[in-house]
Amino acid sequence: MTSDLDALTDKEKDTLRLLLRGHDAKSSARELGLSVHTVNERLRDARRKLGVTSSREAARKLLTEEADDPQLPGDKALGDALAAPPDAPMAASATRRWARPDLALASIGVLAMSLILAALFLPASPLSVVPAAATSSVAAAEPSAAEAARTAEDFLNLWDESRWAETYSATGTQFRSVNTLESWAEISEQVRAPLGKLMTRNLVANEYVPAPPEGYRLVKFASSYASGTNQVESLSLVWEDGAWKVAGIVIG
Repeated sequence: MTSDLDALTDKEKDTLRLLLRGHDAKSSARELGLSVHTVNERLRDARRKLGVTSSREAARKLLTEEADDPQLPGDKALGDALAAPPDAPMAASATRRWARPDLALASIGVLAMSLILAALFLPASPLSVVPAAATSSVAAAEPSAAEAARTAEDFLNLWDESRWAETYSATGTQFRSVNTLESWAEISEQVRAPLGKLMTRNLVANEYVPAPPEGYRLVKFASSYASGTNQVESLSLVWEDGAWKVAGIVIG
């Protein structure tokens, strides 16, 4: 049996899957090595073929239709960090960004934290279905975007000061269910200590990502350190018990 999904090309599907990972047209173009114009053309064609009016709606429809077909493959590797599929390639790409050999040990921590984030908050496959409730939760979360950014920055400030217990208490239930304070402190020491004193930290992204079960907020900072290292610090936050909680962190 054919469906609207059959009319999509593989390239159009790849572009829609990037939207599900939280990308916009500009960042999708960067990940795919294309112009923004080409990406917008793919999204326009996908909307037309699926009979929808928005690219996000097209992406969700692709996700839902693929969930009904067990023969379809999982995600493909499309880029670095959070744009990559939520498995080993994402962690590996973050590890490659360590420029100095003496930071090799810290890369182990990056790998571990990347896997934590992947396990909890990025859909492992397009076979996962974003529930209808996720769409309605966007409106509720958007007014708190600034608060989410403040929470993320406060978390990183504590992290800079090696206050592991306080950062751990600022994480969500799911994070703590798979990480003890001891393991978190060990990983944090391995990753943070070699960077040295924080020099600059600037907010570069704050966006809602429509991933199961109810979506999460992705906040990114571009930071520089006394060691000469520049990093992108990506934090995922969930709304839990009336406050933003850190669900995962990727440094790379």
